[in-house]
Amino acid sequence: MTSSELWTRATADRYDAEETEMSSAAVLEPTLDFLAGLAGDGRALEFAIGTGRVGVPLRRRGVPVVGIELSEPMAAVLRRKIDEDALPVSLGDMATTVVPGEFTLVYLVYNTLSNLLTQDEQVECFRNAARHLAPGGRFVVELGVPPLRFLPPGQVAVPFDLSERHLGFDTFDLVEQILVSHHLTRDGDDDRYRRGHSRHRYAWPAELDLMARIAGLELELRVADWRRAPFTQDSAKHISVWRKPA
Repeated sequence: MTSSELWTRATADRYDAEETEMSSAAVLEPTLDFLAGLAGDGRALEFAIGTGRVGVPLRRRGVPVVGIELSEPMAAVLRRKIDEDALPVSLGDMATTVVPGEFTLVYLVYNTLSNLLTQDEQVECFRNAARHLAPGGRFVVELGVPPLRFLPPGQVAVPFDLSERHLGFDTFDLVEQILVSHHLTRDGDDDRYRRGHSRHRYAWPAELDLMARIAGLELELRVADWRRAPFTQDSAKHISVWRKPA
């Protein structure tokens, strides 16, 4: 078992309802365009496929997709959408689980690399991606840039969402590079909020490039979003593409 926190059945059952914006056409269409273009005529492997927010519509675009997922309840939600023959999913962690065959694309979206809470495990995730890639294949990671510049001396938390039904704050362990996201979510129409939190290991793009080099991959592209906006010092996240030499 890796250090990733295991998502429960209750979390899996409400995940899609809480991520409607991330499942919208405005978010998904450029994501699918980007990934399908890199997959080409080959197969794609999604690490931490979850409920299939990206993998299922990518498969329906004609890209053969295989998934790896640690949480059995999350995989069970995916299975309600598409059968095993159309989109096989192996239960296991993304750092060590191996599935048969080679892929032209391995991808990891929506900050999920940070679920691995140690540097060693994140390095093994890159190694596992390289292990599955055919020569010339690509590994794609979508990851936020640590918002540490918003953390002045004396401030203990950085807000990331202040919407009507959700309040979100990040706190940081600067020594271990651990970020804890705290959530207060209003489920009903009363004033009661459900409290939750999740732990993540943040990493800078340069650190990821070194992990890729250890795994034998080379940086090919880094952009700020799925529409390929330029990555700058003001970018809140990045989409990075590393290539396995042919």
